[in-house]
Amino acid sequence: MRVLIVDDERPARARLRQLLAAQAGIAAVEEARDGVEALAVAAVFRPDVVFLDIQMPEVDGLEAAAALAATLPGPAPLIVFVTAYDSYALAAFEASAVDYLLKPCDGARLGRTLARLRQRLRERAAAAPAGLEQLLVSERGTTRIVRAADILWLETADNYVVLHTAQGAPLLRHTLAALLDELGPAFKRCHRRAAVRLDRVERVAANDKGDGSVLLQGGAQAPLSRQYRAGLLAALAPARTMPP
Repeated sequence: MRVLIVDDERPARARLRQLLAAQAGIAAVEEARDGVEALAVAAVFRPDVVFLDIQMPEVDGLEAAAALAATLPGPAPLIVFVTAYDSYALAAFEASAVDYLLKPCDGARLGRTLARLRQRLRERAAAAPAGLEQLLVSERGTTRIVRAADILWLETADNYVVLHTAQGAPLLRHTLAALLDELGPAFKRCHRRAAVRLDRVERVAANDKGDGSVLLQGGAQAPLSRQYRAGLLAALAPARTMPP
């Protein structure tokens, strides 16, 4: 497991590095002092996991997590937020964090987090590169088959993901991050709580701040946030490039 520690406090980085050194399966550890540096380090180091402080200058941890998912090629690194405040827990899990650690964390608590991370990485490795072709959704005693090709966009709803299709919007008990891993590169995040199927996108409409909406076939719209706009446009570019 390749780990990137991002924290603006040097003692906090050193403490977490020391705890990681006592754990099995850690292949390499790098550090960054803030969100901006984290993006630069991650582009070269390509971490499997990022331990992110939330309160940092310029680019905070939530923004850095969104930027990492939007700009790095391939599967986004798994995120664990590490903070001295418990008031960010809801926002952290809305950002699809695998875990949320309160400072000062101890070795036992970190060990449980690493077990979750290993399981998630195993699931990711076992997923077919092309992604799932269909999903099974339980609805009042029946099982509904939803083809991945029919999904226009995905939206988080508490412990569920809404599968927006032209025929309806069934709920699947899953996290958005895990579902995106299983569905593969056909889908891309456009918001921390939403993702779109790339071949169903007709237009990306953004305001001066970069927020806006993604217009899909059939008139559906998904929310767009500035943190994910660049990554979405980059993913759309190959499919939209016309021959000379």
